[in-house]
Order: sequence, then structure tokens, then C-alpha cells
Amino acid sequence: MMTTSAEAPQLLCYDMGDMVLAFSTMRQGVGVSQGAYACFNINHYCGDEPQAVQVNRRLLCEAIGVDMGRLVIPHQTHGTAVRLIEEDFFTLSHPERARMLEGVDAVMTDMAGVCIGVSTADCIPVLLCDEAHHAVCAVHAGWRGTVARIVQSAVREMKAAYQTRPGQLRAVIGPGISLKNFEVGDEVYQAFAEAGFDMSAMARRYEKWHIDLPLCNQMQLEEAGVPSAQIHQAKICTYDDYDRFFSARRLGIRSGRIFTGIMRKV
Repeated sequence: MMTTSAEAPQLLCYDMGDMVLAFSTMRQGVGVSQGAYACFNINHYCGDEPQAVQVNRRLLCEAIGVDMGRLVIPHQTHGTAVRLIEEDFFTLSHPERARMLEGVDAVMTDMAGVCIGVSTADCIPVLLCDEAHHAVCAVHAGWRGTVARIVQSAVREMKAAYQTRPGQLRAVIGPGISLKNFEVGDEVYQAFAEAGFDMSAMARRYEKWHIDLPLCNQMQLEEAGVPSAQIHQAKICTYDDYDRFFSARRLGIRSGRIFTGIMRKV
């Protein structure tokens, strides 16, 4: 039997300026999911009980002051699709919204009172804020998305939609697996090498290859024109810190997901 609590969910919050609320959800505290989903999971796509997910979503929306209908969570597929969220999205039926968010790994909006975000459990979440044009973006960068340079795709899409200048962007790279714990096969190493990345900077050979996904995404942001001083790394390894943040490598694929979200307050 599920019970709810009046307490707020535990959030890791980021300072991205006065205009936005930016955060990653944490496992502990308030929440009704159980087992490997315990206790605060809001992702419908990882096998958790739908009722528990719905309760947790309501608790999050109450905590951040947003209507549940304006919480936007895509169904990610490790691709590079970026979805622009505008007012007409909210005129769609729920099945139509789901279709719009299918196969989407980054979402962006310039609307206030809309919380967009991505789900991760070792992959790298990236948040972008363009204060000058009142626009925000959330990106899911797993190793496939990182190889395909999804964060650079997101920056390009923000430039096209909002006239964003990369030099004015602020970015957060949230909790994800560290180089120490991201052991990969030769084929993954080769995929990065063939994509032209500086492997001497972002890979180390132990018994197998290890790749630094947070650093690789930071390097891509810098290459796109975002100043390094405006990129904040959470420096939290989900594999090591799985008691506080979900890690699929530690807990299994059928476990909860961190939600890393961003919302324009004004």
C-alpha cells in the first residue's frame, strides 16, 4: 500500500540565474516507489508501477510550483532529436503529446511555467539556459548521443529557434557515470575515435577502456562556443553515489531514473 507525505522531494538544485529553476531529483526522502525504484522515480518508461509514478510526479509538481500538465518528459531513444515545446503542444491530447515526445532526447522551450527535463541513470543530463532570449533546454547524452554530438545539436537548435548566442549560454552537466566507472568495450572506444574525439583527453586504458562522458560533453559545449567558465559540472558519479542517485549499472535496467529538469520562472 502506498502512502504519501507532505514533505517535499529532495532535489539537487543548480544556480543558473534568477529566471530559472534547475534541478536533479534524488532517490531518498518523500516518494512512494519501491524496490530498485525507491523511492522517488517519475519515469513511466522503466517498469515502475504507474500509480507510484503518478504520485511522485504530483509531489514534484507541487514542490516546484508547476501544473502537472506542464511537466514535459520525453521518451528517449539515444538519438539526437530535439523537440521545441510551444503553446500548441498543450492543446494536444495526451496520446498526441506522447507521440510528439517519442524518440526525443532533448527538449527546449521559451515558455514560463513549463518544466522540461530528461531521465538518466548513468547517462549524462545537460541543461542549457539562454537568459537573454528567455529560453531553456534539457539534453539526454548517453554514450551514443555523446558520439552523435547531441549537445551541439541542441545548441544549434536553440540558435535557430531563439537566436541564441553560444557565448551567452549557461550550462550544467548533471550527475552521471564517471570515467573511473564507465568501462566500455573496444567497439565503443572505436566509435568515439572514429567520430574525431580527442581520445587522449577523455579516455584511459585500465583492464579495458574507460571514457569520460561528462568531460566529452563539456568539450563539445566549449567547441560550440560556450565559455568554460559558464559550464558547471555536478561532479557526481551515479555509480559511486547510487544510494542518492539512480544507477542502472548498479541497480539494473529495471530501476528508477533521475529527472533533471529546468523551468523558466518568469
